[in-house]
Formats: sequence, C-alpha cells, structure tokens
Amino acid sequence: MKGWRPALLIAWRDALRHRGRSALVLVMISLPVLAVSAAAVVIQTADVSGVEGADRRLGAADARIRTEGRGRVFQSPDPMGGMWGQLEEIDTDAPPTDDDVRALLPADARLLPITSGWSRARLDDRLIDFSTTGVDLTDPMAEGLFELETGRLPDAPGEVVTNAAMLAKGLALGDTLDVDGTTLTLVGVGVDATIRDTPVLIGAPDDLPSPGDNVGEWLVEAGPVPWSTVLDLNALGAIVTSRSVLADPPDVASTAEQMGYDTGRDELLAVATLIVVMALIEVVLLAGPAFAVGARRHARTLALIAASGGTPAQARRVILGSGVVLGLVASAIGLVLGLVVGWAVLPLVQRFNNEWFGPFELPWRYLAAIVAFGIVSAVLASVVPAWLASRQDVVAVLAGRRGDRKPRASTPVVGLAMLGAGIATSVYGAATSDDSSAGAYWIGASAIVSVLGMILVVPVVVSTVARLARRLPLTPRYAARDAARHRTRTVPAVAAVAATVAGVVALGIATESQELADEKTYSAQAPMGTGVLAWTAAVLPGEEAPDPAPVWDRIEAAVAEAAPGVDTSELRGPSESLASGGGWTSTTVQSANPAAACCLSTWGPQVVVADTSAGLGLDEAMAATVDRALAAGRAVVLTESVEGRDDVTVRTETWREGNDEAEVTLAETVPAELVAWGPSDRLPAPTSAVLPTSVAEALGIEVSTLQLRLAGDLDPAAETRISESVRGIADDAYIYVERGYERPPEVVVVLLVLGALGGVLMLGGTLTATFLALSDARPDLATLSAVGAAPRTRRRVAASYALVVGFVGAILGAAVGFIPGVAIAQPLTARRGGYATDTTGALVGDPASYLDIPWLLVVTIVLALPLLTAAVVGLTARSRLPLVARLD
Repeated sequence: MKGWRPALLIAWRDALRHRGRSALVLVMISLPVLAVSAAAVVIQTADVSGVEGADRRLGAADARIRTEGRGRVFQSPDPMGGMWGQLEEIDTDAPPTDDDVRALLPADARLLPITSGWSRARLDDRLIDFSTTGVDLTDPMAEGLFELETGRLPDAPGEVVTNAAMLAKGLALGDTLDVDGTTLTLVGVGVDATIRDTPVLIGAPDDLPSPGDNVGEWLVEAGPVPWSTVLDLNALGAIVTSRSVLADPPDVASTAEQMGYDTGRDELLAVATLIVVMALIEVVLLAGPAFAVGARRHARTLALIAASGGTPAQARRVILGSGVVLGLVASAIGLVLGLVVGWAVLPLVQRFNNEWFGPFELPWRYLAAIVAFGIVSAVLASVVPAWLASRQDVVAVLAGRRGDRKPRASTPVVGLAMLGAGIATSVYGAATSDDSSAGAYWIGASAIVSVLGMILVVPVVVSTVARLARRLPLTPRYAARDAARHRTRTVPAVAAVAATVAGVVALGIATESQELADEKTYSAQAPMGTGVLAWTAAVLPGEEAPDPAPVWDRIEAAVAEAAPGVDTSELRGPSESLASGGGWTSTTVQSANPAAACCLSTWGPQVVVADTSAGLGLDEAMAATVDRALAAGRAVVLTESVEGRDDVTVRTETWREGNDEAEVTLAETVPAELVAWGPSDRLPAPTSAVLPTSVAEALGIEVSTLQLRLAGDLDPAAETRISESVRGIADDAYIYVERGYERPPEVVVVLLVLGALGGVLMLGGTLTATFLALSDARPDLATLSAVGAAPRTRRRVAASYALVVGFVGAILGAAVGFIPGVAIAQPLTARRGGYATDTTGALVGDPASYLDIPWLLVVTIVLALPLLTAAVVGLTARSRLPLVARLD
C-alpha cells in the first residue's frame, strides 16, 4: 500500500463496479467544464485582436497611422480595438501632415492614404446608410482589406466595390449611386475583412466623403514600427497601429501610468475570483454526497487496512483516489464535449455579431485551467469524506456498526463567526459603495464568507431538526434522524441546496430592487394613454426639403383608417429640417432672465404655433391660462418655476456644414406669458414655448405640421396597426404611446431563469442526495421491511428525506442570500435621482436607494420546490428491497 498506485487502482475498479454513482459524479463535474470550455472557445474565436486581426486592419502594411490634430495623445498597443485619448488640447487647425509623419519614420517609408467613415445616399425614395473606406485596393499594401468575389477592383475614378449587405438594399453590380455629389459605379462585390452585415463602399479616397480636413490616415510600409516610434508619433498627435507592436506588445501595466489610464486588471481579477470560487463551492457540494457514500462503501475495506497496520494517510488515499480518477475522466469528457459544442454554436453566435470572427481557436491556457478546475473540484469533494473515513472506529466497523466519530463542538462556532463576518463585510461594502467601486467586491466577498460559514453551521441545524422531529410520524422522524446520523452525506447535500438558493435569492433581490428603482424613477414621455406620431422629411445636403403637407395628409388618413377610435390633433410649428446646401434650421424662444429658462421638451417640438392649448396635454387651470395668453396675442413660455409676464426673443438659426457659427435669420422680441410647469411630477413639458399664429405670421416664420397627437382607444393592437400603416407611407415615421412603466421582458426572463436554474440545481442536488442516502440505508430499510413495514414505507421515507434536505437547505440558503442581496441593492439603486435639490445640492423626492424582495420567487424556492422534490422522490423510489443479513 505504498504510494498512490494501489489507491488509484482501487478507485478505478470501484468506479467501474458502481457505474451509477460514478456517472452521477461525472455529470456533476463535466457539465460545468463543458459549459465553460464551450464559452471559452466561442469568446476566444470571436475576439479578433492583436496580430490575429492585423491583416484585417492593416492589409499588407506595417502600420496604420491616424491623426485628428496636433497635440500629445496616448494609446494602448492596439488602439483600433483598445483605448486611446488626449493628454492635452488638440489643435485641429494645424494637424500633422504626411511630411511630419515621414520625419519620424525610416527614410524609405511609403505612405498610402486611407479614409474611413459613414455616409448616406438616396436610393429611390429611401435613404440608406453605409460604411465607407477610401483606399487604392490595387496597391499591394491594401491586400487583405477586401476579398473580391464578383466583378473587378476599382481602377478608374468613380468606381467602387461593395458587399452583399449593400446589394440587399436593392442595388446590383453595375448600378450607380450618388454619394455626396459624386456618381459612383459598383464594379465589384466581395467581403470586407472586418464588417459582416453592414453595407460597405470601398473606392478611391477622392471619390468618397472625407471624414474632415483635420483627419489624416495612412497605411505605412516602413519595416517594423517599434513601440518607441509609436510613442514619438503619439507626441505628434498620431494614433498608430503597428504590426510589430501587435505581435509583441509592451507590458501594459508598466506603461499604464505614463499613458494615463487604469488597466482595470484588479477589478477583472476580483470578479473572476468571485465567480470561480462560488462555482467551485457549488460543484464540490453537489458531488460531495456521492464521495461520502463511496467512503461508506469502503468502510469495511478501510477498517481491514487499518487493522492490518495501515495508516490513516493510506486510508485517505483510497477515497482521494476516487476524486482523482473521476475528476480526470469528468474533466476530459467535459473538455471534449465543450470543444464540440463551442464549434457547433459558433455559426449561431456569428449571426449576432457585425464583425467577422477569427479562425477557430482553442485557448489552451484557459482550457487547461478549466480542466484543472474540474479535477480540483472532484478532489475537494472527496477531501472531507476521506478525512472522516480515516478517523472511523475500526472495531465498530468490523462489528457491522457505524464508525463515525462525533463532530467537533467548535465547528458551528466558527461557522457563526464567519456568518457574522459576512454580514459585517456586506454592510461595509454597501456603506462604501458611494465612494469607491470596491464596495461591490466587498459585498461579493461577503457572499463567499457567508456561504462557507453556513456550511459549518449545517450539522447543528440538521441535528436540531432531528431533535424537533420526535413528535412526528414514523417516516419523517426516521428521515430526520437518519439525516442527522449520517451527516457526511447529508451536510454537503443540504449545503449544496442552500448555496444554490442563496445565489438565486441574492440575484433575485438585486434584480427586483433595480426594477423597483426603474419604476419609481420612471419619467413619462407623454400624458398617460396618449400617443405621439412624429415624422421629418429626410433629405441629403443640397436637396430642397419636400412639401410635407401631402405626406401628413396621407399619414392622418392612414391613422383614421387603421384605428377609427383614435382621435388625432396636429401640432404645428416652425419647420425644422435640412436647409438647402446642407445644414440644420431651428427656431427657439429665449428669455433674458436666467430664472425664466424654458423647459426642455423631451417628447415634443421646442416651439409650437397654435391659437389654443388643444393637444398639449395640460390640466384645466394651466390650459385656461395658456388660452387667455394666446388669445391676447402673447407667446407662452413653459418654465420650471417662474410665472408672470416678460419679453422673450424668438430666434431662428441655420447651422451649415463647415461653419463653426450659426447663421441668424431671425431675432425678434415679443411679449410672453411665463407659465410654471414645475417638477412636481415626472412628466416632461410638452413643449418649450407656444407662439400665436398671428405672431408667427408677423415674424415670417414658415409653419408646418411637426407631430400628430393621438388620443382614445390606443391599445397595443391599435398601435401596431397604426405603425404598420404609417410606415407604408413614410418608413422613418415614429410612433410612441405612453402606458406608464412597463417591466422589460428581459427582467421577467431573468427572474424566470433564476427560478428555473435554482429549481434545477435544487432538484438535482436533493434527488442526488436522497437516492444516495437510500442506497446507503438499504440495510436499515430492509430491516424495517423484515419487521412488518409496508412496501410504501420506503417511498414515504424517501420523500421525507428529500423534504428534510430540500426544506432545511432552502431555509438556510434564503437567509444567507439576504445578506449580499440586501447589501448589493444599495450601490445598484443608489442616486436614481429626484428633480429638486436641497441646500446642500443633494437630490430630494426619492429615497437614497431602493429595496424590493421577490417574495413569490423566495416562497416558490423555499416551500414549493422542496414539496415538488419530495413528491418526485416519493413517486420514483423503489418500494421493495431484498432482505439482507445484518449484525447488531
């Protein structure tokens, strides 16, 4: 019995002999290994960074340099996929030139201009958006940026290539498209190296819109561009993506300080540690009962070893050997299945990503760590049974009695101390969450400490339940006492259920509290039950805005036909559209008194032209005030709190492309009535100001329909009919109906997933522990049968045992889950805000944070699931067993 070889041989033969128990352990350990391995493969394949994506970004060039102005900047080694920023104010009027860039590169460096941006063009009566890249694709440096499939590459001015996503808009090879005044001809179709399902145009830089006069970008052929040269170019104001730096990046941690940013590695490490530790605890607890029963099966063998002079260490190796063997096999199975699943789901995941994934990649370091996780979890699950097996009473076991020793009295004391530490840590984390992001990590650590403390308290709780069960009928009394007698298999099962419930309850409290905060701080965008239908004619720079009146007539008729029970009212105001030659025209009303600033409307036009308050959604008193002012020829300005009369300035400005200052076409003073909208409710103002029609005509303001206000029978079906009808007329029309706060579907999904996940884990853990207990208790149950117990007694014992494990675990888990759940609600929902502030500047009107308990979820897990588990066990357990001999 020297060394590990005999122990591993015994473990291997035992695994083959008891296939059911071995399969149970394999499933427990291989499933998390499978899931994490598949996720690691998908994430690694989807992450195209560093040298792997160099050809996509650089083509065949050695570097790609971009400037937006002159001034010192900083960057990560991979700025196109990472981080960069400014260290000083950038002078965009004197950007670095290509000569400035060449001065910092080798003398034989060659620069190829390249541009990138977004543009739009008219296709029939629609406007389509697309990405643009301006580069000479025939140059060897551009090789790899675009893969041609049909047609040819551009070789003359006005020629471009595109991808399948652009053809899906209705274009075909050979068609022309007017982009920013330039007629472009599609001569080729292929695949962009980076973008998958977004329309793309690639052609000469002079044919495509420029991103700005201050922006310069080049592909560089200069040999390896080291990090020192990158820093020199950063000082000039250039962002550099270097192939050699991507292949051999500098240590980010050592350069973070000089670049002026935080790597964030500490936070990521903390989160990863919390996840791994909690997952490890759960897997160990779920697999623990199987090893405990295995140790029970080996009790006589271990006693014979001890009687023959074997040491406790040799006895422990026999049980630990089972953990090693089963852990290796489970990890191998989980790894292989994980790789297959990851490979299979990649096409599905690619559909939800706009960028092409990289080649199928196996992150061997992560996979090795995942396999190690599986092996370690199996070994840890066998540690406690192995330790207890090495301390059993040899004489009692050889005589056919149980040889378990009494647990130490200090264990529950340590557990209570850890629970206290968990509570204190969670309180500290919640208290410091406003000042530091570390508060969340303290709360996460409190969850781990609390769960570990709860595990140490479980034996006392199980023993207490057994003592309280003395007045219960036979089967629940027997199940409770049997659970207390065989704590080596009961405690891990109860703790596994408790850990699962604790996690579900904590996440449920966090989700429900955030949902309550969202509901309480919700700001309506329109009066309850009313709708807003908006549309603005979309035109390109240089185009004249079309007459919107016929379109609005068609829209109003479509609404009346689609929903006869809905009333419409027009909201008219100064035309706000693209001006001829490019630019934007807008009209505002301004007061010289800062205290009388206009309310900013978030759901209506800033300025409305009308002679009554109809359609604005005002209450009766405010509507009467507004109507009197409009009838008197005064403008109405909605303010936050100021009331009275004042003179205001009606100002019309046109912002044109290439101009830093607006062109003022109107600035006239008119008398106005100031009406306080006030922050008493969360409904934003329907507009900033209302001008009487007479005033608008006197000022020469062009007035058109801006919105339709909808009222009446606006149920979801009517909204859908209106939306479908209107978008058949104007596909960029927008409709919104205010129904108050509605719980997002994803929140419901999260709560359902939490409940389902908790139910599956709880059911699995309880069923596992119960059937292992029934297997271990076959001699006792056979004795009951021999003395006259009915066959259904075994079913009742099984159901009672499942109820004890499930109910005790659920109660403990719910109690422990409240600790991190209540604590995390503080930073998660803090400072959701009110409208008013007190003298210190703090927000009032809302509590500092919100807390809500998902009682339905808690009651379902604590009461319903244990009863369901007990019913399942009672219906599926065997009722008859063969009699066996037993020594007393």
